[in-house]
Amino acid sequence: MPVEKVLIIVDDIALPLGTLRMKSAGGDGGHNGLINIIETLGTNNFPRLRFGTGNDFAKGRQIEYVLGKWSEKEEKLLIPHIKQSVKMIKSFGTIGIDRTMAIFNNK
Repeated sequence: MPVEKVLIIVDDIALPLGTLRMKSAGGDGGHNGLINIIETLGTNNFPRLRFGTGNDFAKGRQIEYVLGKWSEKEEKLLIPHIKQSVKMIKSFGTIGIDRTMAIFNNK
């Protein structure tokens, strides 16, 4: 399968909680998962959907924050964004990256 047909979905502490961004290519932004994917594929030219988790954690507590359980407040905030991300994923699969970015990235 061509790499441009694969959508990589990552959590991203650099984006506010619930923020969704789709990109057709880009760097790793210090994200360990993206670093590994870029090294494995030998390219950074692949589509990705970044799902913002925010960075509301104490120093040295990133892992607990990202992998921990959501609070009730966070869960209520995230459910609509999860539904939106599903729409974005379906759109990517049906109409492609460029049209999906045009539709969803500015919302």
